[in-house]
Amino acid sequence: MNDTAKHKQELLDNGFSVINDIYSIDEVNSILTAINTADTSKDTFRKSSDLFAIRQFLKELPQITDLIFNDKLKTIIEQILGSNFFVVKSIYFNKPETSNWYVSYHQDLTISVDKKIELNSFGPWTTKQNQFAVQPPTEILENITTIRIHLDDTDENNGALRVVPKSHLKKIYRPETINWDIETETACSVKQGGLMLMKPLTLHSSNRTTNNRKRRVIHIEFSNTELPKELKWAERINLN
Repeated sequence: MNDTAKHKQELLDNGFSVINDIYSIDEVNSILTAINTADTSKDTFRKSSDLFAIRQFLKELPQITDLIFNDKLKTIIEQILGSNFFVVKSIYFNKPETSNWYVSYHQDLTISVDKKIELNSFGPWTTKQNQFAVQPPTEILENITTIRIHLDDTDENNGALRVVPKSHLKKIYRPETINWDIETETACSVKQGGLMLMKPLTLHSSNRTTNNRKRRVIHIEFSNTELPKELKWAERINLN
């Protein structure tokens, strides 16, 4: 089994996989330069002492697309996800050196869509920064794969994700019902320029930063599922 096949199997079996050495230091610095020169006055930019985030990241910074989708990432998407997958959500997170931002165990249960309508099996609805989000049927969530691009070395001391392996296989899994007598957790350390692939139904959490180091991550979700004709993915970007 080659490395790509191994990572694909890990993603299917455990709900996550880490792949390092996707971006060089120069590529990471080019991405960070594009981010640091962006206009941060828009509603999709969130700024606080604990977190800086850009929603609809690839739409807000279209010039960054070619930097992110280098040949290595394109190969991973093709061989692990498939040739017919497209982007459905993108967010940039910067967890600063002094961040006390803590995220408890949860699954990613919503998708970003273009409007709010009454639709069987879709709900509840939320709105964040003028962006509609809804919980879709489980089969749509099962089809999504998230790729998290790490722009800093990340371990459990600066907010690396902690995950519950195989939890994505249990459909909707409420955090308050986790049975720690049978479940385990894993801290997902990722090197600068590496990736973490994850299924949204994988239970995951993030601790506060304790080592005075940043954790900057680009979070991109991919799907090949078409929504009901009344609804559209809010951030759809075709890769081909």
